[in-house]
Amino acid sequence: MRGNQNGPTAVLAGADVVLVGLFSAKDRESGAKLDLLAASVAAHGGRVVGRHVQRRGVSRGGAAKMTLPFSRRTLLSSGKAREIAQVCRAAGVGVAVFVNPLSKHQQAVLGDMFGCIVVSGTELFS
Repeated sequence: MRGNQNGPTAVLAGADVVLVGLFSAKDRESGAKLDLLAASVAAHGGRVVGRHVQRRGVSRGGAAKMTLPFSRRTLLSSGKAREIAQVCRAAGVGVAVFVNPLSKHQQAVLGDMFGCIVVSGTELFS
């Protein structure tokens, strides 16, 4: 994974970016949230080249778990994380921006998997 010495907004300038979000199956605003994130990425000089959504629904553990991550390591299910990693590596994506807050550990694990810098969109608005 490449370094991130200048903060999350600096790495976006001129970069191809994928947007990623984990949403509850009941969240009807996921598209609007991704649109807002895409606008922020564009304002910082990034070019959105893809969007990936992981839905957490009732079929995977009940309504009580709908807002919980699939994995503490990656936030996503293992299959979705592999899918996004393949896309990022094949397209030479520079940055993956998550709608969701991420721990430093999650950023490191996902960055190694994806082969690019991984940041949380919440960092773009702070």
